[in-house]
Amino acid sequence: MLLKGKAVVISGAASPRGIGRSTATLMAEHGARVAILDLDEGQARDAAASLGGDHIGLACNVADRDACKRAAVQVTEALGKIDVLCNNAGITQPVKTLEISPADWDRILNVNLRGVLYLSQAFIPHMRENGGGSIICMSSVSAQRGGGIFGGPHYSAAKAGVLGLAKAMAREFGPDRIRVNCVTPGLIQTDITGGKLTEAMRADIIKGIPLSRLGDARDVAGAYLFLASDLASYITGAVIDVNGGMLIHG
Repeated sequence: MLLKGKAVVISGAASPRGIGRSTATLMAEHGARVAILDLDEGQARDAAASLGGDHIGLACNVADRDACKRAAVQVTEALGKIDVLCNNAGITQPVKTLEISPADWDRILNVNLRGVLYLSQAFIPHMRENGGGSIICMSSVSAQRGGGIFGGPHYSAAKAGVLGLAKAMAREFGPDRIRVNCVTPGLIQTDITGGKLTEAMRADIIKGIPLSRLGDARDVAGAYLFLASDLASYITGAVIDVNGGMLIHG
């Protein structure tokens, strides 16, 4: 029960096969009270109800600063405090550099990077009042290697921005006992990859993964759990790779 008595907020956690949903399930199993934020309020509530116990689901567009502020007020009223924020919400788009339109750029950057800023801005004051907390931000191996399989260059740019933003926040809010860390998954089997990988593609990708398998949402959820817990109490500004060895770097 690594999170017994803790209140956790997870954005983008309503999708049944998503990393956020798996994280919510694992954290609830470890004693946390969970608030699931998602664009679809009905799906967010259903996801929270599926966890059983004292959990809530709310609608929140992370790219809307006012929506994030409202969500922070609602979560605080419902759960009493905020110990952990998982900036998990994200979207991708498989296009090449010359194909990226201004609208594409704004949409990908707004959710993946602006959303991390807005949600952090909304919840950090509550964490300060509570004496500290843990913020975990979803980046990607795409940010580290300069591109992925299902994400275009604008996705890589957004996720690289998340790394820089999280490290800067770790420096700024360390004195407030607020830890800020990132998780960088490799190719994880979720709704994003579902139905898009042929067996030939899968076999070719696995050749470059030392652990010889694709990742599961639960693999990333485990990293989230560690960073949220007191086991990581002296870790901030860190980047945890969850890629099976797809990218090994110094």
